[in-house]
Amino acid sequence: MTSQAKDAVLLHVCCGPCAVYPHRALTAEGLRPTGFFFNPNIQPSREHRRRLKTLEAYASRSGLPLVVAPGYRPEAHLAVTIEKAWDRPRRCRACYELRFTETAREAASQGYQAFTSTLLVSPYQLHDEVRLAGELAAATTGGKVSFLYRDFRPGWPEGVAASREMGLYRQPYCGCLWSETERYGG
Repeated sequence: MTSQAKDAVLLHVCCGPCAVYPHRALTAEGLRPTGFFFNPNIQPSREHRRRLKTLEAYASRSGLPLVVAPGYRPEAHLAVTIEKAWDRPRRCRACYELRFTETAREAASQGYQAFTSTLLVSPYQLHDEVRLAGELAAATTGGKVSFLYRDFRPGWPEGVAASREMGLYRQPYCGCLWSETERYGG
């Protein structure tokens, strides 16, 4: 276990464009975020690789340290969402919990005291469900890690503009099979 300074925060990152504003905002607060990419929800695998590649480019360009969870396990996402597929709040909460539980585990194992997520920047995510899932995931660590809640949504336009200026790939759907179907009709 590595011990992190009190100003170090593990930032769950869904993609490069969504990382822009939270990274800037946390840094402006005097915190030192490290990105953590664990997103078994992103399908197909080609899309997962493209988002990871975009995030790696952003991280390199911006100086955001980045940890990538090993492997790609879409079956983990499908297992927790299949029975909730057409009930978006339940499905999304299950997805958030899956990703945040792994983020909280990583944060605890590396000595971080807190984690947060770039999902809190998106006006398309279910904000209250994101917050609840983060708090529940933090509780699984037995108090070792807390969920750092921030409403990053006011910075969404800034992040979008900056990601476009950087030429980052901007995906047209959340990432999961269910959101792709909802976006494009099925």
